[in-house]
Amino acid sequence: MPSVLDQRSAPPADGPRPALPQRRTRVLALPEARWALTALVLFLLALPVHLLGGPAWLWGPLFAAAYITGGWEPGWEGLKALKDRTLDVDLLMVVAALGAAAIGQVLDGALLIVIFATSGALEAVATARTADSVRGLLDLAPTTATRLLADGTEESVDTGRLAVGDTILVRPGERVGADGQVLDGVSDIDQATITGEPLLVAKRPGDEVFAGTVNGTGALRVRVERDPADSVIARIVKMVEEASGTRAPTQLFIEKIEQRYSIGMVVATLAVFGIPLAFGDTLQPALLRAMTFMIVASPCAVVLSTMPPLLSAIANAGRHGVLAKSAVVMERLGQVDTVALDKTGTLTEGTPRVTDIIPLPGGGLDENALLHLAASAEHSSEHPLARAVVRAARERGLTPAEASGFTSTPGSGVTATIGGHAVRAGAPARLAAAGDADLDDAVTSLENGGRTAVLIMRDDLPVGVLGVADRLRTDAKATVAALTELTGRPPVLLTGDNERAARHLAAEVGITRIRAGLLPQDKVAAVREWEAEGRRVLVVGDGVNDAPALAAAHTGIAMGKAGSDLALETADAVVVRDELATIPAVVALSRQARRLVVQNLTIAGVFIAALVAWDLIGTLPLPLGVAGHEGSTVIVGLNGLRLLRESAWTSSSGKDTA
Repeated sequence: MPSVLDQRSAPPADGPRPALPQRRTRVLALPEARWALTALVLFLLALPVHLLGGPAWLWGPLFAAAYITGGWEPGWEGLKALKDRTLDVDLLMVVAALGAAAIGQVLDGALLIVIFATSGALEAVATARTADSVRGLLDLAPTTATRLLADGTEESVDTGRLAVGDTILVRPGERVGADGQVLDGVSDIDQATITGEPLLVAKRPGDEVFAGTVNGTGALRVRVERDPADSVIARIVKMVEEASGTRAPTQLFIEKIEQRYSIGMVVATLAVFGIPLAFGDTLQPALLRAMTFMIVASPCAVVLSTMPPLLSAIANAGRHGVLAKSAVVMERLGQVDTVALDKTGTLTEGTPRVTDIIPLPGGGLDENALLHLAASAEHSSEHPLARAVVRAARERGLTPAEASGFTSTPGSGVTATIGGHAVRAGAPARLAAAGDADLDDAVTSLENGGRTAVLIMRDDLPVGVLGVADRLRTDAKATVAALTELTGRPPVLLTGDNERAARHLAAEVGITRIRAGLLPQDKVAAVREWEAEGRRVLVVGDGVNDAPALAAAHTGIAMGKAGSDLALETADAVVVRDELATIPAVVALSRQARRLVVQNLTIAGVFIAALVAWDLIGTLPLPLGVAGHEGSTVIVGLNGLRLLRESAWTSSSGKDTA
């Protein structure tokens, strides 16, 4: 297919957004498809000769070749499994076809082989399409980039050779070659396929850009900030492929009973064959009925009922920036009935700003000195509030001083030694006892205004308070409403922030249940309390202090952009595009997958029961039994793959699919 580098035109200012590139595996590139096609051609050549009464020496070899081309691969795999004391249902199909040929039903046996091979080819194509939907993400990233050298010259290099610290030039209309930060230039970037933002985004020096996004009309110099193997696209592909290799509990249960079922089916087949013979039936009808029974009782459709819907859901969610780390996670997401949301970095953007600087009487510091001291203490912290303090200091031209003995206590604050003084910054309720009127008034004023108060202490003396406010995510209110509709109860806000700030934000988004001022262990205790009541809790968070709750919950989701490394590793799923609205969408998608699994199991069970009853009570023609068995297998496979469609996601997210 053409390289994405050939797509040099700048994105349109309006009109439809560019679609996600999709790799399409050619059907005949799959060996299963080639063998099935060969078997079909041979069968079609032999069929008219046989039906018209042609010589056996002509149609016999053609049918034999159809048996071999269509049945050798599943038969060989079945024999290898049998060597490991595993009875493969594919081997039973081949045995049934050979049994039909042995009693003179050569045409019926060949038909079984052809339909069985065709069914296997369709499954292989479906699996390849699922993999294509994941690998297609790689097509977003260009294969080469323009690297700027120290002497000012340019060179074209493979994007895989880029290193952190390299500077690349992105010309108008080109795709960005790596995740990085803009050093120079101004342009509009189309990053809809990465972040989900529907409009072009203006990029200036200091802004972040992603590999694979399309540059507009300006030229940009970008410093590479992530190794190509760790880009957003690469992380999506890696995590979704890892998830696709797992097995959900339902699938594991089916695989566990498959062996017992297969052995029982062989015993039943022998009974169907032997009992009529014992009562005087002739050999050929008894063997034909037994072969038909073996075919229609085979659990192929049951085995295929579970994984296609779940793998399709994983791939679809991955395309939209939600990485479910396993099929287990995708199945569990649809089971949640209680949602607990963190505040900072989850319901809010995670990029808070310092709004107030209040020196306290007796501290001996003015605003700049207080902010400089706070930034020096917070400089090594990963918390969003700490980053806000450091950013505010730098905006005033204040460079954080060197600190030693830095420690961070999740939920409480940080401690460091600066200029020989012990400096602490954190939650007022954790650091200072009540009773200081000036401190209490400052904290109360900030918290009543919906801002978070950060107390600064020097040598155990309160010297000032900073007010920090975070912007609410634009989709927070809609997300809360969607989760409420899905689970039947409003989400709960779990936060280490103060109760007044928490209630202020909760009122904006429609949350009525709040637990504020929580340490990490308090969040875990809340999760365990609900799960002890029989609830299945989904926790959504982003920071180090959320990691224990993410691990303790039935399912945990981390916000990828603002999330700490610990939270990202602990969570069961990651929202890499930082869109809060994708959370109810992926829960709804999981529920769709679970419904399709139930549908598939029902379809498979009905087909097997009906065909077995027909064979035992009446006389089921072998070709009709073959068609019914293989038809049910194809139906459940294709039914599961419905979740690969874009409409499956848009219906889950509540977007108009028109």
